[in-house]
Amino acid sequence: MKSVIYLLFSLPLLWCTLCFSAEKRIYGLHEHAYLPELNIHLKAKLDTGAETASLSAHRIHTFTRNGEQWVRFSLAIDQAHDLTLERPLLRVSHIKRRHADHTPGVEPKMHTSRPVIPMVICMGKQRHTIEVNLTDRSHFDYPLLIGSKALRRYDALIDVSRSYIAGTPACPI
Repeated sequence: MKSVIYLLFSLPLLWCTLCFSAEKRIYGLHEHAYLPELNIHLKAKLDTGAETASLSAHRIHTFTRNGEQWVRFSLAIDQAHDLTLERPLLRVSHIKRRHADHTPGVEPKMHTSRPVIPMVICMGKQRHTIEVNLTDRSHFDYPLLIGSKALRRYDALIDVSRSYIAGTPACPI
């Protein structure tokens, strides 16, 4: 009898869970991404522990154009290492540094400042403009890190046991 009662109460919960997950798209821990504005394919790491997205860049400089703040940078990725770009600056983010990332007494700052720009990124069949901070990620395996704020835009569920399940990016124009 207890089993029947348990089953009767569990079925609606299970049904609601299935309905909710049907709205979400499943991505792996690592995915292929496409930057349509630049015609560049690259590998991305999806990181729910990071809030923001980060793109590997170097020679990063902010400047003023017509009274607006802009940023000039070069991509620090193999296929476009010397490509210099200019984008409007949305804001400057302050990323908390890990304890191991600073030398006590030498670097008193507990955060690093990074310029944030808008960027169109295609993953799977979804294309969204997300906020991306610029930092040199050339020492990492993935030049693009996509954090939780952007993952919400993609309605993403992350299966960390899998990679590249969204396939080659194929976003509608």
